[in-house]
Amino acid sequence: MNFRIPLSFFSCCLISSSLFAQAIDLYVDTKTKQIYAEPGEGRVRMGSFERVPDKPAKPAGNESAGEPVAAAKEKSPEGGVLLRDVADKSKVVGPEVGGFGVANWKEKDPFKFNLNPDGSQYLKFGFLNQAWLRYEQTNPGSTVLGKPVDDTTDVALRRTRFVLQGQLTDRVYFYTQYGMNNFNFLTQSADNRKLQAFFHDAFGELRLTQGHQMIVGGGLVMANGLSRYSSPSVSTIMTMDVPLFAQATADRTDIFNRKLSVYLRGQIGNLNYRITASDPFPINTAGLPPEEISPTNAQFARVGHTKQYQGFFMWNFWDKEPMTNPYMQGTYLGKKSILNLEAGFITQKNATWTGTSAADAQFHDMNLWSVAGYLDAPVDKVKETAISAYLGYFNTNYGPNYLRTNGIGPTPATGGSTLNGGGNAFPMFGTGDIWYGQIGYLLAKDLLGGNNGQLMPYFSFTSADFQRLHDQMNVFNVGMNWLLKGHNSKVTFDYQNRPVFNNDGYKISNRGQFVLQYQVAF
Repeated sequence: MNFRIPLSFFSCCLISSSLFAQAIDLYVDTKTKQIYAEPGEGRVRMGSFERVPDKPAKPAGNESAGEPVAAAKEKSPEGGVLLRDVADKSKVVGPEVGGFGVANWKEKDPFKFNLNPDGSQYLKFGFLNQAWLRYEQTNPGSTVLGKPVDDTTDVALRRTRFVLQGQLTDRVYFYTQYGMNNFNFLTQSADNRKLQAFFHDAFGELRLTQGHQMIVGGGLVMANGLSRYSSPSVSTIMTMDVPLFAQATADRTDIFNRKLSVYLRGQIGNLNYRITASDPFPINTAGLPPEEISPTNAQFARVGHTKQYQGFFMWNFWDKEPMTNPYMQGTYLGKKSILNLEAGFITQKNATWTGTSAADAQFHDMNLWSVAGYLDAPVDKVKETAISAYLGYFNTNYGPNYLRTNGIGPTPATGGSTLNGGGNAFPMFGTGDIWYGQIGYLLAKDLLGGNNGQLMPYFSFTSADFQRLHDQMNVFNVGMNWLLKGHNSKVTFDYQNRPVFNNDGYKISNRGQFVLQYQVAF
């Protein structure tokens, strides 16, 4: 017997089977964790999934046997499906779960220990380690252990820190940080390479208002004025390192940019402010050989002691920045939309001196101020791209002809036959005018595939007209961040080009520095 099957029946079978075999992209909302079949704002692509026919519903549980009846799937108010309802992960036809950025943490922040049910009171542990592999074109006349060198290669620790902080009550907060910096094969103190780590921070805060309008704090703290990079959160910066000139008295009259201070800070509407009174350390205890007083070039005074006053103010046009502590974020990687106008100052009476001896010394006030714009915002929330940019002008008056050379990180060599000195130093701090800018772009999350993180190229420049130099001092950095898991696990490659000045203050050449840094932070 011949059976004649209608053509329409074949067509329906073919169409339905092709639909079930077709892969579909699914997107998860980063805030609500709901799943959608179409892209949209705040949604991130999860991968491709196969369409499969609906399976017959399982028989209802036997209530008499103590088996509960299966509950219906819960639908989201916006028509999505909650993450817990996604089943059969074996149907994923996209990249398998894996990659450099995968972390199956049981908690969002496993290093935070809540003291109350909602987590607003807590203790939190933190760690930072920045390891360097560096190739350096050293300054003219540089030596390593008495041998002249033109270049060096070293492995170093830029920063190693442990943090303990906590919100003990709704209004009481504390922060401590312990660690070391700038450690390489040449690092030593009195011929002993076993350097002591030290407390960087030890301060407490009391919130005077119900909100964050007024917070008073004190201790050993980096609640500095001048700019956001004068109090940076170094684990979240976009460039490999901070613009150190903004830490105006680093390791001269402070401890690695920290001072014994009392301060008032807060957020009133769109205005974020801080006012600080500091008790600076004398240059005599900086661990440096005494500089002979000069009749023409100002240096920090070794006689007398005065207080230092600082202020920093931001107007937030878009989102407001966190008020957890005085540290300023480097980049939010697209998690916030920040547009700020910023300004700050540092002032200290009789901070420096000139003369032929302490008896006839002339004292000079230190007055520093800056104004800047800061942008850090998402560009495409689906692709998770973002931009970060900063441009600032700094007017720095330390006294007549003040100039200090310094390098980034541990010194790779000593000696030196030019104004720069040995190793990688260049004129970094001085009386004059400074422009600083940086810009970076966070590339699409799926560019590297899977869970392999994101790339963020950047460029920065420092251009200074220092009173003591005859030529402009220009430093350029270009680099790439590979953010394996945001700032928690980050690889940075950075190239720096710096000028070399002779002892008369004229530029004579340039040198380069290549650094590969790996950061672990939590």
